[in-house]
Amino acid sequence: MAKVVFKSYNQNDNLLFPPCLGDFIAENDPVRVLNAVVDNLDLSAVESSYEGGGASSYNPRMLTKVVFYAYLQNVYSGRKMETLLRRDVNFMWLSGMQTPDFNTINLFRKNRLSAIIDDLFTQVVKMLVDQKIISLDVQYVDGTKIEANANKYTFVWKKSTQTNREKLDRKVKAILAEAEKELNLELGETTEGVMTPSEMTERTERILDEMDRCGISDKKLRKSVSEVKDVHAGKMKEYDDKLETLGERNSCSKTDPDATFMRMKEDAMNNGQTKPGYNVQISTENQFITHYTMSWRPTDWGTFINHMDTFEQRYGRHSAEVVADSGYAAKRTTSILSRTASKAM
Repeated sequence: MAKVVFKSYNQNDNLLFPPCLGDFIAENDPVRVLNAVVDNLDLSAVESSYEGGGASSYNPRMLTKVVFYAYLQNVYSGRKMETLLRRDVNFMWLSGMQTPDFNTINLFRKNRLSAIIDDLFTQVVKMLVDQKIISLDVQYVDGTKIEANANKYTFVWKKSTQTNREKLDRKVKAILAEAEKELNLELGETTEGVMTPSEMTERTERILDEMDRCGISDKKLRKSVSEVKDVHAGKMKEYDDKLETLGERNSCSKTDPDATFMRMKEDAMNNGQTKPGYNVQISTENQFITHYTMSWRPTDWGTFINHMDTFEQRYGRHSAEVVADSGYAAKRTTSILSRTASKAM
């Protein structure tokens, strides 16, 4: 039987010439592509946001590379990024062995990177155009729903809010009218429709002042009127704020007011759920994303025109050809497609 020979294994064996981190990264590794792309981005807007003075700051280009590469690896936690900067050779190479903590990373992407992320996206697409990888002459448009990072049980429904608001309005008007009748006061004037919180407060203060002047101590009546000022006016303002947040939408999430409740795609068990999310419209060319917009609409209908207009704003031109499915069909679809083609020529 042949003798078994194992390779030498010594964890404490020092190297005469320490290896370069880049030696451990393949030439075609995506991290090298990302590194080259970010090196060619204009980050002057971020750099100019630093005030100077005090301790030195981490290079914003290095932090941008770390955040972007983490996102490519589906890593979004600042704490995980901090850990990877000490363990993963790709992250160590990108950062030049620097180890910013999670708080530094989070503050950078929240206060600095988020303000220019859309501009950086545009810069990358223009790089692809310069390299003749894409032309922006054609757009393939489609939408997809992305679930929001919000509690799916903290919903606000427009119809329910309007119904409760009208019920509260009727209740308050009845209480105040009864009190004014009891005091032989003229009925308070209100604008047409539902009373505003300020109107409630003004009428209740007038009634309470009159009760004090006349020495009326009807505890039940005083309590009902006081509740209008102390409780119902605040509740009415809450309803008004919700309706203002909703705008044209039929629903939103309390923990993410920008998210709308929409029917998500069915899972493997054919179960479809209504969850808070966003309808993201995406334009592609040669398998690269060239434009994106986010909509509160639960379907693609009604998103097309805004998507085309913002494409023109981003690049100063329209595409000669736009390909989209029938889900975008609307009265103005034909006209916008004609206008898009004419501007591109």
